[in-house]
Amino acid sequence: MALTGSELLAKVKELGDGSKSDLVRAAGYVSTKKDGGERLNFTAFYEALLEAKGVSLGEGGGNGKGKAGRSLSYVATVQGNGNLLVGKAYTGLLDLKPGDEFEIKLGRKQIRLVPAGGADEEE
Repeated sequence: MALTGSELLAKVKELGDGSKSDLVRAAGYVSTKKDGGERLNFTAFYEALLEAKGVSLGEGGGNGKGKAGRSLSYVATVQGNGNLLVGKAYTGLLDLKPGDEFEIKLGRKQIRLVPAGGADEEE
């Protein structure tokens, strides 16, 4: 079971000198890929860590800055060509790199991006 809240903060403090991978693993943010390999769920770990520290990435919250220092609005608008753009400022908050893959999960009037091969904890 993945650690959250004060337990997660305590584990981070305890293992602060270890590698990021070891920390994510020790905190329980691990799933098994279809091929039996291990997948470390860094995004879920960092989201839980931010929440444990009282930082919200939800609507209207957060203190991220976009291009030219504008505050991030956490709102995206469908463009005229039908594309929905998630900008660099947002992907940077989660330390996403070019080539990272996501599964697109469609729900009732929502779209969720889940790291490919990762567990979707909210399902």
